[in-house]
Amino acid sequence: MLTDRDSLLRKLHELRSEHRDLDTVIARLAEQGGLDQLQIVRLKKRKLLLKDEIAWLESRLIPDSIA
Repeated sequence: MLTDRDSLLRKLHELRSEHRDLDTVIARLAEQGGLDQLQIVRLKKRKLLLKDEIAWLESRLIPDSIA
C-alpha cells in the first residue's frame, strides 16, 4: 500500500491525468455518435472509479481539520 507522501502525490497525479484523458475520449466518441454505447458506458464507469480513488487519495493527503 502507498504510504509515502511523494508516492501518494505521484499516484494522484497519474489518476487525475487518466481522468482528464477519459473526458477527452468520451467526448470524442459521443460526438461521432452511433458508435458502441457499451464502450462509452465502460469508459464512464472507469472514470467514476478514478474519481472515487482520487477522492480517497486526497483525503489521505489532506489532514483532518478540527472545526
